[in-house]
Amino acid sequence: MGDRGGGGGRGGFRGGFGGRDRGRGRGRPRRPRKDEKEEWIPCTKLGRLVQQGKIRSLEDVYLFSLPVKEHHIVDHFLGAALKDEVMKIMPVQKQTRAGQRTRFKAFVVVGDCNGHVGLGVKCAKEVATAIRGAIVAAKIAVVPVRRGYWGNNIGEVHTVPAKVTGRCGSVSMRLIPAPRGAGIVAARVPKKVLEFAGIEDCYTSSTGHTRTLGNFVKATFVALSKTYGFLSPELWRETKFAKSPIQEHTDFLAAPVAVVHKEPELA
Repeated sequence: MGDRGGGGGRGGFRGGFGGRDRGRGRGRPRRPRKDEKEEWIPCTKLGRLVQQGKIRSLEDVYLFSLPVKEHHIVDHFLGAALKDEVMKIMPVQKQTRAGQRTRFKAFVVVGDCNGHVGLGVKCAKEVATAIRGAIVAAKIAVVPVRRGYWGNNIGEVHTVPAKVTGRCGSVSMRLIPAPRGAGIVAARVPKKVLEFAGIEDCYTSSTGHTRTLGNFVKATFVALSKTYGFLSPELWRETKFAKSPIQEHTDFLAAPVAVVHKEPELA
C-alpha cells in the first residue's frame, strides 16, 4: 500500500497538513487581561494632540468647542476620578416576521463629582454589551457643569449659579439654588446625577411623567448642561482671541504618523 504513514508519525491519511511541528496554526487572538491596558492609537487630530501633551486640560477642549470623538480623551484627563452608575436597564422589542426581537437598553451616568458629568444610552443584544457601550457614550458626552453660590461668595462653590430648566418628552426639570447645608432636595434619579456633577445643595421642581426614567435623567442632564449657557456679571471680561489648538499645532498634525501594526498573540 506504499507510504500510508503520512507526516508527523500519525498513521493513515488522517492528520491533513503534516506534523504538529509546523507552528501553532490557526487560533483565536488572545484577549487582553483585565490588568492589561490596551494601547490607545488616536484616530482624530484632537486625540493626537492630547496624547502628545499639546492640550493640558479638558477645559481647553470646551473653550474652543472641539468635538470629542474618542472616550480615551476623557479618560486621559479625568482618569480614576471618573465614576459611573447604571441608572436603568430596560428591555425593548421590535416586531419582525419571525416574531419579536428583544434587546436591552442601558442608561449610564458618569462624573467626577467636581464639575463634569455625562449621560450615555446604548441598546444591544446583551446586557453587558449595552452597559459597556453606554459607558463609552457617556464619556464622549461629558460636559462641564458651572457651580456657584446661594448668597455670599464664601468658601467653595456648592450649588447651581441660577435657576435652569431642562426638558425631555413630557418631563420638565428645574434646578433652583439652595443655601449651604440644605442638601440635594430631589428624587433618587436626579439626585445621583447632581452628586456626580459635584453639586452639594440644590432645590428641584419637576413636572410631567417622571416615571419614565429615561426622560427624567435626560431632562436633568440637559438642565446641568445649560449652566454655562449664559454670562453672569463676573464673566463680563474683555475677550482675548486665541488660536484653536488644531490651528496652533498645524505643523505637528501635518507631519506623517508612523503606524506600527502588532500581530495578535494566539490563544
